[in-house]
Amino acid sequence: MHVSTTSFSNNFLYEISQLETQQTTLQSQATTGLSVTLPEDNPPVMNQVLNLQTEASADTQYQNNIAQIQNSAGTASDALNSLQSLVEQASEIATGATGISSSTQLSSDATQVGQLIQQALQLANTQDAQGNYIFAGTDTGAAPFSATTDSSGNVTAVTYTGNTSVAESEIAPGLTVSAQSPGENNTGSGAEGVFADSRTGADLFSHLISLQQDLQSGNTSAIASTDTPNLTKDEDNVVTQISGNAVLQSTLQAAGNIAGLQVTNEDSQMSNDTSANLAQTLTQLSQTQTAYEAALESGTMVMSLSLVDFLS
Repeated sequence: MHVSTTSFSNNFLYEISQLETQQTTLQSQATTGLSVTLPEDNPPVMNQVLNLQTEASADTQYQNNIAQIQNSAGTASDALNSLQSLVEQASEIATGATGISSSTQLSSDATQVGQLIQQALQLANTQDAQGNYIFAGTDTGAAPFSATTDSSGNVTAVTYTGNTSVAESEIAPGLTVSAQSPGENNTGSGAEGVFADSRTGADLFSHLISLQQDLQSGNTSAIASTDTPNLTKDEDNVVTQISGNAVLQSTLQAAGNIAGLQVTNEDSQMSNDTSANLAQTLTQLSQTQTAYEAALESGTMVMSLSLVDFLS
């Protein structure tokens, strides 16, 4: 019985081609340490890896958002704490002034309040590391507060040119926060103003200016009946801002920890899904090479025998 040389050759070449492809794949896995590099290598695994990459990209973006907000929140925290200390100093001056009759002392206190107003202006125009004015609402590119002064250099009015909006960033699925705060908000809705808000009665610059003017004129009754209670409203408003900032920073810390853990887990899962088992891969490569050599040897022998049989 004659062997079909054509049929055998086709089958032989197909088997050799399959073994060569398998060798190439295993050699690549042994070199790169990866079992999956192309979608066709393992479609289900590659689909899972692509999903993990999407999730990891989102979590990395959350981390970036969190880091940026933390920077602004930290800057705001420092400014707010300094502002609280400033309001406390003004309140102490106002409280102490009610028992003072010396015009010299009242004038000295007025000068000190003037200095506090200048310090408050500096705090009101605080910028974060990116140069954003943190108490300007979303209008972060320009100083939100400006002062009008008299011929003696005393501040007689402070104008707010920021807005009452805040931009929020997502730090976790469905969770958005903002480190921005409007310096003033007298609309009755939205984020509370740091220096002035109609809902709380806070209006720090106006109240400090009134206190300074009452000290200069010796109007201690107005200081007791109006200035002191008004400063209490300002201080309460600042304390509320500080509390909100603390909650924000705590939330950012927790969200950052979660996002970091998720990125680590996603990277680990992708590595597990795509990494080749080196010992197993080398064993399979050795077996494939042996099979390839055996196929070549047996194929050559059969082809020789078939040719002899054909010629005879």
